Amino acid sequence: MTFSGIIVAAGSGSRAGGDKQWRILGGKPVLRWSAEALLKAGAAELVVVVAPGAQDRAAQALAGLTGWRAATGGDARADSVRAGLAALTCSPDQPVLIHDAARPLLSAAIVERLIAALETAEGALPALAVADSLRRAENGTTTDEVGRDGLWRAQTPQAFRRGVIEAAYAAWTDAEIPADEAMVVRRSGGRVVLVPGDPRLLKLTFPEDFAMAEALLSQDAPRYQTRIGSGYDVHRWSPGGSVWLCGIEVPHDQTLIGHSDADAGLHALTDALLGAIAAGDIGDHFPPTDPKWKGASSDRFLIHAAELTARRGGRIVNVDVTLICERPKVKPHRQAMRERIAALLDLPLDAVSVKATTTEGLGFTGRGEGLAAQAVATVELPAPQRE
Repeated sequence: MTFSGIIVAAGSGSRAGGDKQWRILGGKPVLRWSAEALLKAGAAELVVVVAPGAQDRAAQALAGLTGWRAATGGDARADSVRAGLAALTCSPDQPVLIHDAARPLLSAAIVERLIAALETAEGALPALAVADSLRRAENGTTTDEVGRDGLWRAQTPQAFRRGVIEAAYAAWTDAEIPADEAMVVRRSGGRVVLVPGDPRLLKLTFPEDFAMAEALLSQDAPRYQTRIGSGYDVHRWSPGGSVWLCGIEVPHDQTLIGHSDADAGLHALTDALLGAIAAGDIGDHFPPTDPKWKGASSDRFLIHAAELTARRGGRIVNVDVTLICERPKVKPHRQAMRERIAALLDLPLDAVSVKATTTEGLGFTGRGEGLAAQAVATVELPAPQRE
């Protein structure tokens, strides 16, 4: 069953030191953890509700992710949730998961439990039984003991069908501000059930909570090793009207000769990726003797190398391409080249570098006989496990 998601990220986070949704946790913004988790779990659409004027911060935090859009929230959580619901495009029967950005360590198992629970209830939320003994106190002195039987710690996401939660909010007439969506649905007569929560799904409320979350992430992180691959390619010039460089067609009075489209930049980068994972070179995977690669787009070669890297459990960290030629001028096209490579490799733009240099008239590139390209790629691969 598909679902829609809402992430509430409009709060100030004052108890955690402010702007906790934008702080870096495990190498990326807190907000991004929840967005990635919901999108990976299968969210058909995702609305991220932020404070007025924070859309640019959200775009920066979620750069490279697709399937989400921003909405502007209000002063109270209920106002932000209403704004998120209004921004959805799904049907009234669609399950909607409403999640706090401050709970970054969301698992797919929680999402599955919540959606399954909506088959028999109007709402569902993950919860943990209270394990500690509880006390009431005044001025630091215990005044009473509180029984913990039947007490649960509520977490998010909370799940409802869109029509149910919207109708419940429409019927809310109490002067008090609702603590959460489960309270709104329950007051409207809906049945809200608990599903097993996750101790890791802690809420980042106080500064020390960040240290706990970092510790949990460090335990989960697979042991990686950094690999660096290099690539080099050369093609001869021939009369023509344009040349392909780093995935972009550049107008020129010459073209490069090659079995494929002769994109030396992408060829060098493909070899760099293959080198980083020790998977041979471009000729092993796309032999120039094979007629099916005649005139082929070099995009296909680079994507193939990236897919091989992913199958190994690897992650491309950054790439750097240098084009060596006297002509054409690369600088006017450099940004487009970076954007094209970033799109092909699903990398943020700041992880892609394209440069150009000349040889001051020396050598075959200096004489205008050909163009050369060299590339470096950094890849993280799971480290081999030793007995």
